[in-house]
Amino acid sequence: MRIIKKITNGLLLIIIGIMHTLFAFSSGGFQKQILFFSESNFYKVSQGMKELPASIEHTNFEHFATFWFLYFGFFLITLGLLVHSIEKQKLALPHYFTVSYFIVVLLGCYMVPNSGITFFMLPQAIYMLISNYLKIKKQYGKLSQ
Repeated sequence: MRIIKKITNGLLLIIIGIMHTLFAFSSGGFQKQILFFSESNFYKVSQGMKELPASIEHTNFEHFATFWFLYFGFFLITLGLLVHSIEKQKLALPHYFTVSYFIVVLLGCYMVPNSGITFFMLPQAIYMLISNYLKIKKQYGKLSQ
């Protein structure tokens, strides 16, 4: 039970971000594209505006997906560090953040139902919403006494 009390929403986000980034480097993920990116030291991995309009002739969708997995993983790790630092200070996260995060995750679940956003991020978002609500309720209970 002690371990569960030490697990913060920030740590869960960091773990999900690491899993996202590791998938980008894995052989079952985008290892081939990552090796291609590394040949240019990860500089200019896309042709940018030249790839528009998005079509098979113009856009390299494998590079786009690789970029998404790699950088979204980095973003989740960074967000997790921020959330963890707030929670370590025994502070509640802003309610609008937890609700917004939950809505964004729900939208992702609707758009890509059989993915990590449904299996990993949805339970984490529900946990974040409930645990933060209980923390806020507990803090306001102490203030009113």
